[in-house]
Amino acid sequence: MRPGKDLINIGWFSSGRGEGSRGLLSFIQARIDDGLLDANIQFVFSNRIKGEFEGSDEFLDLTNRLGIPLFALSSDIYRQNYKGGRNSRRDDYDKEVLQLLSGQMPDICVLAGYMLILSEGMCTKFPFINLHPALPEGPIGTWQQVIWDLIDKGSEKTGAMTHLATPQVDRGPVLSYCTNSIIGSPFDQAWAEISGRDVDCIRNDPGENLLLFQLIRQSGYAQEPYLIYETLNAISDGRINVNDGSMSDNYSNCLPLCLDKEIALSMSKDGLI
Repeated sequence: MRPGKDLINIGWFSSGRGEGSRGLLSFIQARIDDGLLDANIQFVFSNRIKGEFEGSDEFLDLTNRLGIPLFALSSDIYRQNYKGGRNSRRDDYDKEVLQLLSGQMPDICVLAGYMLILSEGMCTKFPFINLHPALPEGPIGTWQQVIWDLIDKGSEKTGAMTHLATPQVDRGPVLSYCTNSIIGSPFDQAWAEISGRDVDCIRNDPGENLLLFQLIRQSGYAQEPYLIYETLNAISDGRINVNDGSMSDNYSNCLPLCLDKEIALSMSKDGLI
C-alpha cells in the first residue's frame, strides 16, 4: 500500500447492460491489480440474474472471471411477483437487497450503470457514488438528454461529475468533476454542419447518428472511467471523506474537486492524449 493511502472496500452496483458496464468494472479492477488504486471490490450486486438478458449475462460472467463475490436479485421478477403497491415496491426491493448483502461492509459503493433509483433506506445504509455525464451546473437526465441539451444551447464545454446518490435522481452533493471542451478540432466542423438548423428536427433525423452528437459522446466516454478512478483515489488518500452521507475536503476544505490534472496525467500515461 502506498504511503498516505487507506485500503477502501468498494461495493459495485450495476445492471450490467452493455459494454460500458463491463469496461468500467474491468478498468477499475485492472487499476487495483496494478497497484495504482488501494482498494478492494468487496462485492458486485446486479439487479439482473443469469438468463434475463445477453448483455447482463456477459457482465455476470465477467464478474465471476475476475473472482469478485457476486450477489444478484432480479428487479424484473420481483416487480412481477410483488403484491404491494407501486409506491412501496422500491423500498421493499431494497430491503431484500440489503438482507442479501448482510455482512458486507463497504466503505463506499459505486453505481456503475445501475438502472434503479435507490430508496432512502439504501442511501442511508451505504454511501453511494453516482457518475453523471455533465458538469455540476449542467443538465440532468440520461447521457442522451444531456448531449441534446448541450447541442440545443450551443455549449462550449461539458464534462462529468460524481455525486453522492440520493433518492432524487442526479441531485446529491457533488464530490468531483472533470471538464471537456467541445469546440475546436474536431468539433468546429460538426457545429458548422448544424448551424441554423432546428434541434428538434435534428433529433428526429439523423438523431444520435449526428456527427456532433457522436463526437461529444466519445470525448466524454473516454474520460468517465478515469473520473471514477481518480475519485476513488481521492477517497483513499483522504482528499475526500465520505462518512454517513457527509463529505469534506482535507486539503482545501472546498468541494467539489476538479480532477482535470489527475485525469489528464492518467490518460497521458495510457497513451490516450
